[in-house]
Amino acid sequence: MEYFIQQLLNGLTLGSIYGLVAIGYTMVYGIIGMINFAHGDIFMLGGFAALIVFLVLTSFIAGVPVALALLIMMVVAMLVTSLWNWTIERVAYRPLRGSFRLAPLITAIGMSIVLSNFIQVTQGPRNKPIPPLVNDVFHFGEVTVSLKQLVIVLVTAVLLTIFWYIVNKTPLGRAQRATEQDRKMAALLGVDVDRTISITFIMGASLAAVAGTMYLMYYGVASFADGFIPGVKAFTAAVLGGIGSLPGAVLGGLLIGLIESLWSAYFSIAYKDVATFAILAFVLIFKPTGILGRPEVEKV
Repeated sequence: MEYFIQQLLNGLTLGSIYGLVAIGYTMVYGIIGMINFAHGDIFMLGGFAALIVFLVLTSFIAGVPVALALLIMMVVAMLVTSLWNWTIERVAYRPLRGSFRLAPLITAIGMSIVLSNFIQVTQGPRNKPIPPLVNDVFHFGEVTVSLKQLVIVLVTAVLLTIFWYIVNKTPLGRAQRATEQDRKMAALLGVDVDRTISITFIMGASLAAVAGTMYLMYYGVASFADGFIPGVKAFTAAVLGGIGSLPGAVLGGLLIGLIESLWSAYFSIAYKDVATFAILAFVLIFKPTGILGRPEVEKV
């Protein structure tokens, strides 16, 4: 039982990271119906931005508190990824908004490749490790809970609450929901559609940056290839939970994290990805909209 609880905690931690990235997927899809496949690489960029900030801080400031260092790393990573995602939306996606549906998808894949290769060329192909930032561990019998696990789960819960409030209770959220339902009518009613979509990309990038910083803190290593697999799994989490639903994105992330952790603990780790996508297919057969997704109703 202690081993099972330990794996549950590990799965919740990993799933929280997936959930943060999945929110960015589901927000962009909910607003403009597009899958931003460069979002996983935005997550990777956030981790590298946090890594560079950490190296600069430790080089010029001795004995900087860990909490302050993490906060600065997170803020700078959010700024860098927000600027990058805003540029991608403005340069690569907006001109194709009225084009056929495959054009933005192909462009998103191209932007993903560009960003991945850009980081590979500028930062090198090798993994970039950092020393452990948070070492505190709490023991409850045979179960071990690290402080960084608590931080990741708490940050995910807080950010989900904040973004849910923004989307459902603020003028920006009303503009986003109006744009999601009917862009042309929203524009006629005074909503700045272009601005709303750009802000949505910025919000998604900010969450990806936080996830990248948490990933770096948890695993202590960054690589230019970190964007692909976590990005695909986060997209899977968004689909599993119900794409377009913020709580569904986090729920899907938690489920995928738990599936991976428990499968790796009790079965062959080589097949954990197979198990994840098999369960996704099984769920979608019986509930095509995802766990918390709602079917689209088209008015005629």
